[in-house]
Amino acid sequence: MLTHKELRNRALKRSDVKIEYDRLDEEFSFLDEFLKARSAAGVTQAEIAERIGTTQSAIARLESGRGKHSPSLATLQKYALALGCRLELRLINKIETRKKGKSNESVQRTRCAHR
Repeated sequence: MLTHKELRNRALKRSDVKIEYDRLDEEFSFLDEFLKARSAAGVTQAEIAERIGTTQSAIARLESGRGKHSPSLATLQKYALALGCRLELRLINKIETRKKGKSNESVQRTRCAHR
């Protein structure tokens, strides 16, 4: 039986899979920022849900990126505020990122330092 890592590596050898994987990289990086912030704050999905007036399952969908719809900017801001963070959304010039050798064409990141 293949491990997850072995299966992923095998799948990424296919050009169609690799293209889609790369296309979704920014989205998953963005979602990972939310997970890291929540983990650093020591807060559960249920606690976030209570703070912003939704359900734990809605938070799970938001964090997984598998929902039918992308969360609104207002929802993302509420999530960030519930962690004592602020949401920062930026547009980065594609040409400038290529010149600097970065692979991401645009950047959407949350920045929150927990002490």
